[in-house]
Amino acid sequence: MKKFFKAKNFPVMRRWSQIFSFFLIDGYWRVIKNPTFYQGPLKGITLPVMNCYSCPLSYTSCPIGLLQHFLELRLIPYYVLGVVSSIGAIFGRATCGWICPFGLLQDLAYKIPTRKFRIPHFLYYMKYVFLLITIILATWLVSPVFCKYFCPVGTFEAGIPQILWTPEYKQLLTWIFWTKLSVMFLFLGLFIFTKRPFCTTSCPMGAILGPFNKISLLQMNVNEYKCVECDLCRTVCPMDISIWKNPTDMDCIRCGKCVAACPTGAITMSFKNVKAENKVDTKPIFDGKI
Repeated sequence: MKKFFKAKNFPVMRRWSQIFSFFLIDGYWRVIKNPTFYQGPLKGITLPVMNCYSCPLSYTSCPIGLLQHFLELRLIPYYVLGVVSSIGAIFGRATCGWICPFGLLQDLAYKIPTRKFRIPHFLYYMKYVFLLITIILATWLVSPVFCKYFCPVGTFEAGIPQILWTPEYKQLLTWIFWTKLSVMFLFLGLFIFTKRPFCTTSCPMGAILGPFNKISLLQMNVNEYKCVECDLCRTVCPMDISIWKNPTDMDCIRCGKCVAACPTGAITMSFKNVKAENKVDTKPIFDGKI
């Protein structure tokens, strides 16, 4: 068991975490017999991942949907901000890499053998624009604009299943649905050819969590004396970033693939030693020497 937790097994651990999280978050399988969606007490729980409230399989609520709901009511979303900031302050964007169902879909789609290409990094800032527009329009128009007109997660997880399973919902086949369907198919196509295009360019949840990478307890560490700048970390990175250039990069999802791939062991992932006066001191937890 001790050998399993070595850095080389890190990608396997992460994949199992993603699969387990999917069945934990989207485990309402009785919907197959009764086409509806779960509306029990667990709907009051939200996690910092993209998973639609109206998904027939989902037990939890979407934080972006809740954020817009509170803004529509002109209320400060203390609950959403509390959950997201608490988890972000500890793990940064790790939830994107370890438990997000839509992230898992993108990772699996990218494995389809085709010619691949990279998204220009300046487009990574678009997700912050989406977040800002979402906040402004939800408050101004009193409408969940992101969910209603754009979100490919909602279309994939909720829109299509509900229309297929519930005949009454066919009245929802308006221009809004067809627009969202086009957006969804655009992203599904991009999933095959490039790394996590929704996460990198459009995810408002990632935009909220990203800045926490600068201050979170869980941090990436790069030993500059061991690093040979081979950029293998970028090659294996699902977000296509070079962690050796910026260990606190806001697009890092703490997946650990670079830790496993680094040929010199220069990259580690650790929790900050909060008791130490010198905050640079860290205790490596995934350095391949466990």
